[in-house]
This record gives sequence, C-alpha cells and structure tokens, in this order.
Amino acid sequence: MAKEKFGVAVDEEIVQEVDELVAECDDLGATGSEIVEAILTAFVQSETNHVEQVREIIIRKRKGAL
Repeated sequence: MAKEKFGVAVDEEIVQEVDELVAECDDLGATGSEIVEAILTAFVQSETNHVEQVREIIIRKRKGAL
C-alpha cells in the first residue's frame, strides 16, 4: 500500500502523549509517525460512526470542553 505524507497541526498535549507512546514503544523502535498511523488505523477500522464521532470531537474542542 502506498503512503502519502500530509502536514497536521496538533495541540501540544497530543504531541506529549505521542512522545510518551514513542518512549513506551522503544523496544519496537516506533516513530511518532508510526504511532499516529496506528492510532488512525485503529480509529478507521473500528465499528463506530466515524463522521458522528469526528463531528462531536470537533464541536467539543471548539467549545473548550475537550
């Protein structure tokens, strides 16, 4: 499967969480990019309604409730 790069701006807290996951996966030599891809893969492959969940997260973040 081909990979495509794209830039993403994220909150500093998310960066810190990803950095912690990278440190915890040190034995795998996982990069931040691999961690983010794994998270996105798990989300997309889940059985939830992705549109509804993404909309809810965006609304909550904009209201400062997340």
